[in-house]
Amino acid sequence: MLENRNTIIAIILSGIVLIGWQYFYNIPQMERQRALQQQQAELAKTTQPAPTPAASPTGQPQAGNAPAAAPAASANAPVVGRDEAIEASPRIKIETPSVVGSIALKGARIDDLSLVKFRETVDPHSPPIVLYSPSGTAAPYYAEFGWVGTAGTNARLPDQSTVWQQENGGSLTPSNPVILKYDNGEGLTFHRTISIDDRYLFTIKDEVSNVGNVAVTLYPYALISRHGTPQVSGYYILHEGLIGYLGDEGLQQYTYKKIDEAKSVGWKVTNGWLGITDKYWASALLPETNAQLQARFSSNAVGTNHNYQTDYIEDPRTVAIGGSASVSTRLFAGAKEASVVGLNFPILGFGGYNRELGLNHFDLLIDWGYFYFITKPMFLALDFFYRLFGNFGISILLVTVIVKLLFFPLANKSYASMAKMKSVQPQLQALKERYPDDRVKQQQEMMEIYKKEKINPIAGCLPVVIQIPVFFSLYKVLFVTIEMRHAPFFGWIKDLSAPDPTNLFTLFGLIPGDPTQLPVFGHYLALGIWPIIMGITMWFQMKLNPTPPDPTQKMIFDWMPLIFTFMLAGFPAGLVIYWAWNNTLSVLQQSFIMRRNGVKVELFDNIRGTFASKKAT
Repeated sequence: MLENRNTIIAIILSGIVLIGWQYFYNIPQMERQRALQQQQAELAKTTQPAPTPAASPTGQPQAGNAPAAAPAASANAPVVGRDEAIEASPRIKIETPSVVGSIALKGARIDDLSLVKFRETVDPHSPPIVLYSPSGTAAPYYAEFGWVGTAGTNARLPDQSTVWQQENGGSLTPSNPVILKYDNGEGLTFHRTISIDDRYLFTIKDEVSNVGNVAVTLYPYALISRHGTPQVSGYYILHEGLIGYLGDEGLQQYTYKKIDEAKSVGWKVTNGWLGITDKYWASALLPETNAQLQARFSSNAVGTNHNYQTDYIEDPRTVAIGGSASVSTRLFAGAKEASVVGLNFPILGFGGYNRELGLNHFDLLIDWGYFYFITKPMFLALDFFYRLFGNFGISILLVTVIVKLLFFPLANKSYASMAKMKSVQPQLQALKERYPDDRVKQQQEMMEIYKKEKINPIAGCLPVVIQIPVFFSLYKVLFVTIEMRHAPFFGWIKDLSAPDPTNLFTLFGLIPGDPTQLPVFGHYLALGIWPIIMGITMWFQMKLNPTPPDPTQKMIFDWMPLIFTFMLAGFPAGLVIYWAWNNTLSVLQQSFIMRRNGVKVELFDNIRGTFASKKAT
């Protein structure tokens, strides 16, 4: 009666784990994916008007304050198509191997940028990723630079409505900087030189000369503005929102929700950078490392939406009569590639902008997490083998073998202990027959046997415990690094960072339709080929181990492969491939150790016994 009760409890607990996992992980993940797809579809309809506010220009603050967003246009202003907004003002083209777009001469904003190396889907002919969009579109996102005056300054300064003149011809390319000019007609002449490298770095140099009859004091500023709350992944292991490393204040991260609540936060620092980050893309202001900054994150409510801004203002420059002043800054706008951003491994060629520009922990723009000391080496190992073989799936297989070799001594002890445990199974069975109703006595005698044979009963857990940090670091790498995005394996796996696209419940494509859309049970009807392979390898590994003497433990171990099969169905395919390959290696390793310890490998006997007992039942 007791064993039946324990069995029922085990089944109920297993069901609770499976249902809870689906509810708290798979269902929210699928909903976020649907919401993201819907948002992308809406943004694609850029020719349709929508009740989204137009862009808000930047006002001119008083001395000592960072530039603040001025009131936006009416929340009911119609939204124009992206192409229409770009064509509405004179522009200078941006053409590099990594990005294309344009700079608006009106306001001199960098507000049109697409990443040509990255596509929206695995289809190489799909549209490139759009990073920046002009004011008036569905999702304005841009960078702006300039000067603001002290309180009471009457000098006309360039702002968002100023139309600059291009002094040199041609597009902005890595070999051709552009020079812009604005004369305020009152003695102040402004020049702006914009250059770009072949990756994602803009360098902006602003100069102002004074031939008027009075000296002026001006504050240089820079900002990144994003209108509307973007769709985010929503996972605790990944930060998306406002980010910066601000001198001694260290890393500052504010989600969109957090900054909505705070409204505005500021710091006075030296040697900092700040910006806005998505999962794979980011935009960041990189002032000179010795610049004194008044940096700020802010959120401005406009109707039901919010406008988000990261900005800074530097110490003032006084431009004497007949004199001039200048300031330089940089803008990163692109993909968060580890080799470009930096990984603090310069000996391996991963210095990137972090080392080249002497920045303050710019590598943290990629969210390596608290366990970066595991995550970074995992990425480096995967990237190393990718450079050799050109396939991240093969890299995962090879890194798994290396991890197995590194932990071989520890796993060897664990499997040896498990082999000894298997050898004493007849003695344990005899105890159950000798003391059928005395569980306490059974446990006491069992511990005596373990002590005599020098068996550690928890040693069998070590292989699983060892996998946990490796599993987490690989999951983190697959989830946050852009190098894994759209990385193919073989066959039907076109993206190792996405779940297996096949589904058992459609007979792997033979049955039309999408069962995951069914109400109530649809979320459970997603099970690809690789999760099934992983479940089978895990079941083999379980069958290789000694049968637990406790019926409840036995029931849990019997159900565990099925539970993990459904749990991992929504994980990135690369992670499931790792787990299946790791299980296979574990079976081979454990079989070898068992033979070496004189214990018969009864894998296939146990499998046959399982089906035979079910048939008899």
